[in-house]
Amino acid sequence: MIRAFNARDTKALLEIYNYYVINTVVTFDIEPLTFEVFEAKVGRINTDFPFLVFEEANEILGFAYASKFRPKPAYAYTVESTVYVKHGNHGKQIGSKLYKALIDALKETTAHTVLGVLTLPNKSSERLHEKFGFKKIAHLEEVGLKFGKWQDVGIYQLKLG
Repeated sequence: MIRAFNARDTKALLEIYNYYVINTVVTFDIEPLTFEVFEAKVGRINTDFPFLVFEEANEILGFAYASKFRPKPAYAYTVESTVYVKHGNHGKQIGSKLYKALIDALKETTAHTVLGVLTLPNKSSERLHEKFGFKKIAHLEEVGLKFGKWQDVGIYQLKLG
């Protein structure tokens, strides 16, 4: 079931997110976030943008949200999308279901453009974005340093409407 984020989901979402911080390069956070920092982050996002969770048998298995792309006023109609699936639950279409619901929710807002910002290479995330019509519009080389290695970033764009 996909539903709106609720503050009581924060701990479960933080556990999902921190797995990726500690074990992967898909996020450029280097240290696990504390509950307080993550709570403030999701609270800010949930105030202004769609924020969805995927729950099955009373367990949260993933989440997706949109957030502000950049702070300047002209960017007000461009959002960045984020989706995470709990480790060990890939291959169940959770990410696809969340992304479809997020894009549908964004179509009901003033958003004009959705950007997916991905660490590259990441074949599964690249395929997910392409599945929903995102086009790769940029490849930034060596812009993040994590685990002692330079990481590339791809920017994927979807125009709504």
